[in-house]
Parts: sequence; C-alpha cells; structure tokens
Amino acid sequence: MNSNKQVKFSFINLPVTSTPRWIIIVLDLIVSLFALLLAYSVRFDVYADVDVLKKEWDILKVSLPLIIAIKLVVFYLFKIHKGLIRHTSLEDVKRIFFAVLTSTFLLLIGGFVRAEFYDGRYLIPTSVLLVEFLTSLLLLIGFRFTIKVYYYELNKPSLKSTKNILIYGAGVSGLITKRTIEKDPLIGAKVVGFIDDNNKLDGNRLEGIRIFNTAHIKKLITKYEVDELIIAIQNPNKKNTSRIVDICLHYDVEVQSVPNFKNWINGEFSFKQIRKINIDDLLGREPIDLDIAKIKSELKGKVILVTGAAGSIGSGIVRQVVSYEPEKLILLDQAESALYDFHNELIAGNMDKSVEIVVGDVRNEHRMKKLFENFQPSIVFHAAAYKHVPLMEDNPSEAVQTNVRGTKILVDLADQYKTDKFVMISTDKAVNPTNVMGASKRIAEIYAQLKNNSSSTKFITTRFGNVLGSNGSVIPLFKKQIEKGGPITVTDENVTRYFMTIPEACQLVLEAGTMGDGGEIFVFDMGESVKIIDLAKKMIQLSGLELNKDIEIKITGLRPGEKLYEELLADNENTLPTHHPQIMKAKTRDEDINKLNEIDELLKMFDEQDNSQIVGLMKSIVPEFLSKNSIYQKLDDSND
Repeated sequence: MNSNKQVKFSFINLPVTSTPRWIIIVLDLIVSLFALLLAYSVRFDVYADVDVLKKEWDILKVSLPLIIAIKLVVFYLFKIHKGLIRHTSLEDVKRIFFAVLTSTFLLLIGGFVRAEFYDGRYLIPTSVLLVEFLTSLLLLIGFRFTIKVYYYELNKPSLKSTKNILIYGAGVSGLITKRTIEKDPLIGAKVVGFIDDNNKLDGNRLEGIRIFNTAHIKKLITKYEVDELIIAIQNPNKKNTSRIVDICLHYDVEVQSVPNFKNWINGEFSFKQIRKINIDDLLGREPIDLDIAKIKSELKGKVILVTGAAGSIGSGIVRQVVSYEPEKLILLDQAESALYDFHNELIAGNMDKSVEIVVGDVRNEHRMKKLFENFQPSIVFHAAAYKHVPLMEDNPSEAVQTNVRGTKILVDLADQYKTDKFVMISTDKAVNPTNVMGASKRIAEIYAQLKNNSSSTKFITTRFGNVLGSNGSVIPLFKKQIEKGGPITVTDENVTRYFMTIPEACQLVLEAGTMGDGGEIFVFDMGESVKIIDLAKKMIQLSGLELNKDIEIKITGLRPGEKLYEELLADNENTLPTHHPQIMKAKTRDEDINKLNEIDELLKMFDEQDNSQIVGLMKSIVPEFLSKNSIYQKLDDSND
C-alpha cells in the first residue's frame, strides 16, 4: 500500500518537478498552436463554406513550418521554459508576454514581406494573428497557474495540521509575509487575517484576506482560533505592540516577528527567518528625535576619547560617534579581549578609518597623562566604571579606585589639557544611594561638578537606569536561565527597574553632551518602571513555556545594597525642562568646595584596605547614602 502511494506521488509530481525542459517547450508550442486553431475558429465560423476553409488551410499549411520555427526560436530565446511551473511568478508572466508579443510581431513582419514580395498573401490574416496573440498569452499563463494551483492543493497539509495565523501589519512587509507563508505548503499554516493600527484600512482586503483594526484582536483570536501572531511591521509602535503581545500571551497565542529587511538574506525573506519576539522589542520606545546637524557640528573633525569603549555603553557611543566623521576616535579600555573583538567588529563594518585603539586603565595616572599629551582630545565620553552592585559592596576600595580615582584623573587631565567637553556617564543608583557602587558614582559626579566651577572645560553628567542587553543586566541573565530550564531567580516580588535600549541611551548621551554648558546633570526619561517578576513571567511566555510547569521563578531575596526601586532624582532635587522632551536637567544642591579635600582623603585610604573606614567616609561625603541589606548599615546606625 505504501509503495502504491509512492508511485502515485511520483507520477503526479512528474510534470512539475522532474519534467525535462524540452517537454515544456513542446507543450508550450502545442498550446500556442491550439490558440492559433481557436483564432481561426473565431475568424472563420466552423459552419462556413467548406471551400473557404479549404482555401485558408492551403495558405496556412505553407506557412506552418515557418510559424513553428519562429515560435520555437522565440520561446527558447526568452527562456519561458526555464521557470519552475509550480513557482510561476510575475517575472515568468513578463517573459511569456514579451515572447508571445515578439513572435506575433515577427509573424506580422513575415506576412508583410510575403504579401509584398512573394505571392501577395499574408502568413496569417491580421485579425487571426491578433486573436491568436491574446489567446496564446492567456492559455500559456493559464496553463502555468493551473499547474501551480494544482501543486499547492496537492501538497496542502491536512486541516488537522494547519495553524491559523494572524499578521500584524497590512503593509508591504505584511504582504510579503503572507506570500511567503502561502508559497511553502509544508509550513502547514493559514493566514486568517491582517490586523493594523490604521483605522482607514479596517474592512479592506489584501489579496483576498480581510484587514481588521487592532481593537478587534480579542474577538479575532476567539473567532478564528488563532494559533500564532506574526508582527510584520518594520518600525512598529512600541506601546501598541506591547498591548497586542500582552493580549496574545493571555490567550496562549504564540508571537513571532519578521526581522528588519536589512537582515533578509540577499534581500529576500524566507519563513525560516521569522523569529520569536524578544522582550527587548517590547521594552524599547519610539525612535528618538535628535538634532543631527548640531551633533555633527559638535563632533565632526574633532579628536574624541571614549573610555570603557569595549563595554555596552562605551561601544554604543562609539557606533554612534563614528558616523559623525570625527578626525580621530580613541577607544580606551583595559579589557583586552573585549576591545579586540569590538575593533574587529568595526573593521568588518568598515567603521575603523579614524579609530585608534588604546589598551589602558583609567586608574593609571601616568598612562592617562601620556594619552592626553599625545592625542589632545577635544571631547571625552567617560563610560569606564565598575557597575555591579553586589561585587562593589564586597570590594569598596576597588569601587573607589575605579569610579572615583579613575574619574578624578580624567577630569584633572581634561582640565589641564583644555578639553572642550567632558561627558560623564552616571547611573540612577547615584540618587539616594543604598550601595557602595551608587555612592562611588555620586562622589564622581560631585568631583566633576566642583571642578566645572574653576575650569574652562565643560563637565557634563548624564544619568539613566538599566540598559537592555548590557553586560550583566537582568535580561541576558533570564535568557540563560530559561535556556537551562530554570529556575529564573528574582530577588524580590516587588522589585522594579527602569529600562532603556543601548542605542536610546547612547543617542541621548550625545544629545545631552551637545546641549550641555557645563555643571549640569542631565536625567533621561526612562518611561515607566517595570516590575521584574512580571518581566520574568513575560519572558517565559514569549519562550513558549508555561510558568510552574516548564520553568519556575525562585525568589532569592534582595542582594546587599540593592533597592526595591530606582530613582532618577534625589528628594531635594527637581528638574528643569530642556529643548528635548526626553532629557531633563536636574536642579541639584550646591556642593561644598571642601568636599574636594574629603575626596582626596578617601583616595588615600586605598592602601589601608579598611572597608568600614572607606564606606564611613563615603557616607560623610554623600549624606543621603544609607546602606540597604548590607553589613555597612551599622555605620548608619552609629551616625544616628
């Protein structure tokens, strides 16, 4: 029984998969001659006088070999036999059209030559030739599409294996997605509709498929028993997309997305490129409107230093800055391997023309002085820092050494060598710090602010929260835990965080650096804070897993120095608006100049390695620094 099925399958597919190309040419010729016969039938009624029909046949049989020869040569030259019939496309139709048009034109010319210079008769009557052109074109194209439809019907999966797909986006990308799904019957999918944010499209059809407004998605999921939603919008509205995804996850609808057209292989899209949507796609926000002209005038032709250049933010800044044509872009980092990998990335993207790679530590004053002496940077983006809260809680001296001493060295050198602008990358953890890392960054902010008062260099600070996909951030950690089968570890059910994508953060850093006049602390609009446990649950669902069945969430308790929620401004601070809606200027208290002496004293404590003494002085410099879940809380109690 199985062998019979195999024979049947092979026989049915022979014309569309294994047929030699010469057979296709012969079939096309037969179809074309049949069209000629139909044309004669239209021109000369079948009930016409027998003598008339016999006379026309006598004329035609003389011309027939030439007609066949012209058809064969033209069809071969236009390669209408080359296309796979089961995948007939618009290009195949165009080739057929021009082949039939050319052969008709040649027959017309041949008829004119015969009539003028031979026996006064045309090869084919002009009226017959015109009817034959239309009929031949229709039959040749119809023949191919009939085979194509038959092939797809033959290979259409059974209804039991078909999944119903809803496409989000009724534009070009959505249309290409629909065609891709329908082109490959082995996918086992059926497009039941489009949804789109544009109200004007509601009720219209796209290649026969109904378009609905996104407001109807709940009804559509239920009515059509939707199994999967494919986001096919190249630049979707983040807020709308997040809402749609939440609804789909609630109804256990799988969510996937079409990659950016830049990532399509050779400019073509295949179903295999559709991927599961990432949490990053939902947490990012709308594209940032930048003053490109002003940024370019600030950066073009300048020598620019980026510290921590191999890190998440540093490398993001480099990718942004390199497009503004600096004279020289100095990439400084002490992480040799990471810097090497990033440099290779720049070379591969042809972005290394003005790049200078420097391996060095910001804490090494002599090395940094040589760097400033040799390159004389006009602008510094200072992103080098230790940022992991638990590690710095255990190693306060290292937090001070890198985040405070490293910043002080660079700030002093920028002042000494008359750098135009110094943009320091800070963190929301510097606001009302509850840990050593945040306090060390606040002290670095204070030093830069105080130095700004007596320097020609403009010292500017930028603050923002967690960055999606950055080294050590929660999302890459959750992804690894999901891949391993869990559990996902969350420190507290109520912990919340702000998130921003790396490109967003770096773009705002450039904008803030451009608008800054010195001494400001710019705060970025981080959007709404996200509950981390909800983030974990959504990532589990987006992975196609079920909470507490496939994977569990484990509450581990707050880590030393960790807050339940982050702040962007201290209690005694407020903000002032800027020309950019996503950048605010923090109005901070004036710091006492004597804190410079306290900072010097703090740096001298490194050699003694007395953590309690170091943290105690940090609390003196930053009075709002109150330790949380930390052994240093006792220092707060003693101060009380």
